Amino acid sequence: MNQDNNINQYINTSIDTKSHTGTKLKRCSDIDEHNHVFDELHEECGVFGMYDFDGGNVASTIYYGLFALQHRGQESCGIAVSDTHGPKGKVTTHKGMGLVNEVFTPDILEPMKGDIGVGHVRYSTAGSSTRENAQPLVLNYVKGTLAMAHNGNLINAKELRKELEYTGAIFQTTIDSEVIAYHIARERLNSKTAEEAVRRACQKLKGAYALVVESPRKLIAARDPFGFKPLCIGKRDNAYIVTSETCALDTIGAEFVRDIEPGEVITITPEKGIESDMTMALAHEKQARCVFEYIYFARPDSHIDGVSVYGSRIKAGRFLAMDSPVEADIVTGVPESGNAAALGYSLESGIPYGTAFVKNGYVGRTFIKPKQSSRESSVQIKLNVLKEAVKGKRVVMIDDSIVRGTTSDRIVRMLREAGATEVHVRISSPPFLWPCYFGTDIPAREQLIAYNRTIEDIRQIIGADSLGYLGIDRLHEMVEGLPICMGCFTGKYPMEPPKDDIRGEYFDKEIDLERKMLNR
Repeated sequence: MNQDNNINQYINTSIDTKSHTGTKLKRCSDIDEHNHVFDELHEECGVFGMYDFDGGNVASTIYYGLFALQHRGQESCGIAVSDTHGPKGKVTTHKGMGLVNEVFTPDILEPMKGDIGVGHVRYSTAGSSTRENAQPLVLNYVKGTLAMAHNGNLINAKELRKELEYTGAIFQTTIDSEVIAYHIARERLNSKTAEEAVRRACQKLKGAYALVVESPRKLIAARDPFGFKPLCIGKRDNAYIVTSETCALDTIGAEFVRDIEPGEVITITPEKGIESDMTMALAHEKQARCVFEYIYFARPDSHIDGVSVYGSRIKAGRFLAMDSPVEADIVTGVPESGNAAALGYSLESGIPYGTAFVKNGYVGRTFIKPKQSSRESSVQIKLNVLKEAVKGKRVVMIDDSIVRGTTSDRIVRMLREAGATEVHVRISSPPFLWPCYFGTDIPAREQLIAYNRTIEDIRQIIGADSLGYLGIDRLHEMVEGLPICMGCFTGKYPMEPPKDDIRGEYFDKEIDLERKMLNR
């Protein structure tokens, strides 16, 4: 495949591109003075729910489950539990900003008594990063109390929020999850059961959601009809678990039962076990799982809808080796998500696989990011190159994506400074050309390095000897034919995107306006 071709070769829609012939291409650091230091994508959330039919306390198990989901969100976390044999409506909650082990201590967990509960880890895409926006959300209403954890992003949250405000609702947060919780509470007034209220509320929602709801006597979960976000069921002894990824089940020693189907609402009770409602289900071919769960977000030891995340990344690497071959001495991955694809590239090409990067595991989202002028050193704080591994060698570097490009050029430069004679970059996803409206923090088109640029343009910007992306036609093969959403690559979404960009900006602008009015 000729890597100098326009990026349009990777998509099935026409993109307006501009020629940069004869112009000096900007380095990544010059493209946007306000870019993030680390050019990474971020998932919105991870959820975990548990109901122990034997009456055991679930808080500590939820805590360990959230540890396993920490990669899905590092800004805030929380746990809510209640005792199904105690006072109806009493929910004990603790949440805060930071990592799971920063927010929870033994002294906090020990008093949290209850046999049913939900937990949450969060990275914000809708709503600002504040303690008020941490989940689970707990809502008291006429028929009791519910606690809810949500992963996803609604594209009609603005309309639903206004509808509630016009009828007197007062919101405590800026997140779309509270909109869902309010609608569940409203629907409960006219529903025979809590699970019926959840289904009726979900039928109003447009967008991505994986919900776990704790009612006084039931654990309820729902997945949107497209199946954007993963959700599965596990069992340990006489307790049931609902969580975002199977790796959390492994962590707590639970057995995988099954995935929750797109459009399914499940109810877990001691009397009936698991009950299923498929009223909202779509035809299989209309489903649209987020393909980036397999490329980047999910932990490699998870399985989503029957497909191994690790196996899908190995396949992506193999496809890259088939479609974008190059002569080299070593294949290496940018930790962590690039490692499996790099191994796949090595297996297919016969080029030895090696470790070229050491990652500082203590640099998390709490790391204080320096100004633009200090970005060079900040990347090296997170990653360092093993000079012995690359000196005098032709290197194939595999990464999961290039979003803004602000990190790729620095990593290429680091490899060259460590003695690499050639650096060939291979990306285990197609070029990003469009934003995401369904819970992935992909910026506006103008901030994407692939926007209005050819692959040759990008190659020059990041300073690589060659650059190859995974072809879009390979994505379905990578996930064993599952229906997937590829909107960020093609601009073709499974549902009509909003006319206004609602990826969190609405709520934040609303709050900013209120603050300005108060400060006058």
